[in-house]
Amino acid sequence: MSKLTLWSREGRILDRITRANGPADGLLDTAGTADWAIATLKRWSGHPIEYIVPVSHGAAVAGVRDGVPAFASPDYEVALPPEVLSAYRQQRDPFAETGSPALAAGLNFGAQLHALEEAAPEAFADTTLMPYAQYWAWLLTGMATSEVTSLGCHSDLWNPAKGEFSAMARRRGWAGKFAPLSKAGDVVGTLKPGLARETGLPVTTKVLAGLHDSNAALVAARGFPEIAGNEATVLSTGTWFIAMRLPAEPQDFTALREGRDCLVNVDADGQAVPSARFMGGREIETLIEIDTRRVDIKPDQPHLLAAVRGVVQSQAMVLPTLVPGNGPFPACKGGWVDRPDDWYARRAGACIYAALLADVSLDLIGSRDRLLIEGRFAEAEVFVRALASLRPDMTIYTANAHNDVSFGALRLIDPSLQPDGELQRVEPLSEDLTAYKAAWHARIGTIR
Repeated sequence: MSKLTLWSREGRILDRITRANGPADGLLDTAGTADWAIATLKRWSGHPIEYIVPVSHGAAVAGVRDGVPAFASPDYEVALPPEVLSAYRQQRDPFAETGSPALAAGLNFGAQLHALEEAAPEAFADTTLMPYAQYWAWLLTGMATSEVTSLGCHSDLWNPAKGEFSAMARRRGWAGKFAPLSKAGDVVGTLKPGLARETGLPVTTKVLAGLHDSNAALVAARGFPEIAGNEATVLSTGTWFIAMRLPAEPQDFTALREGRDCLVNVDADGQAVPSARFMGGREIETLIEIDTRRVDIKPDQPHLLAAVRGVVQSQAMVLPTLVPGNGPFPACKGGWVDRPDDWYARRAGACIYAALLADVSLDLIGSRDRLLIEGRFAEAEVFVRALASLRPDMTIYTANAHNDVSFGALRLIDPSLQPDGELQRVEPLSEDLTAYKAAWHARIGTIR
């Protein structure tokens, strides 16, 4: 899904347009997205647009040569040939240096580069590389740049402790091919004259370097006084559930568990962010077999909460993992135990499952004190309240503001902007989950 949002200077959202990405045979739908984005900007030409901020997921890379793309950007979900992935993994640097675990398919975008270079070495000749968010900045301005939130997003190409390219990136010659570094909030250029004419936007429209989407959510969260400057964790929820800890003091990330989908992200200031993740949105979708919004749609919340008691009493539960190779139990092959017939009970059980996984992930990165749950599942009451029940020593919040990622991008332009509304404290479920949690962990022990 691609999104474009239009904001006022004061932080008020004016418009939001989305597009389902088209199939592209294992490649990102870059050309289709570009056509749609330009058409959307034309629709907004009556607004006095001053800035554009690109945001992208982190596991993608682009290359340009002679003013055109040098190769099509791969989709990170497409599996690489086993022999290619095996050869690549023999060259990776230790987790202790990069904070980047060995991930499936192309989630380490160093693996994408390896596969591309092995298949077509000529595509790398005289090519300038950049993360995918910065590709969009290049498309709009003609100026190539790179940025650390994407380079530091389990790419294998960045050393967070030293703030520089990894040893492997230098050995392979990739470090020298990446465009010069910019900060996420740096203006890299203005709109190309041809695009300005085509879209009707001012030629003075400034384009920022942009950043990784989960890090944009982190920038948004830091607009709340409860989060800014405090020991806190932000749990960003969507297709991926990503827990990002903002520690009160520097952490030794070498203690993180590489084999349990722990990693080190890098924030917009270049600081290491201990993180853990699992594919929560995809797993919920798999469990309920319909649109994931149905676990957080507002009219259904009382029915889902009412179904919790039956789920807990019957100990109907979901065991990990439904998306192999991801999350804190990557090798487990799970599914329902005593799957309920009731539709509400199944959805409530899926939410409790996501809360149990989130609880484990938060433990793995040492989260404490405060937790802010943001993203589309922040309105799934069973999920957030179950997590509050599982972590009674933490103060857990949700925000009533929407578009957290795009608001974080907006705060790169004006860091003084504060989110609309206050944080809402989450109350635990009325049901005690202690025995249920113990039974869940015991069952996992039998399938590991």
